[in-house]
Amino acid sequence: MAKESMKAREVKRAKTVAKYAEKRKALKEAGDFEGLQKLPKNASPIRMHNRCKLTGRPKGYMRQFGISRVTFRKMANEGLIPGVRKASW
Repeated sequence: MAKESMKAREVKRAKTVAKYAEKRKALKEAGDFEGLQKLPKNASPIRMHNRCKLTGRPKGYMRQFGISRVTFRKMANEGLIPGVRKASW
């Protein structure tokens, strides 16, 4: 389980990215790289981390499902993910 502070930090980054998205796009199209430098660091979408939607785990993230590998395995064993059969885990 991820710390609540880490999850909150990711939410804050997402809000900052959304807030400055239009401004970043306009500055990039204009080629104003000095203006881009003046924006907050967390305004860049590259600083976002993928986290499991259920546990908040940052490692072993599976984009197709939006969850970590540990959560995926647990849900697959319980039969909550359709079309997934246990092979040789």
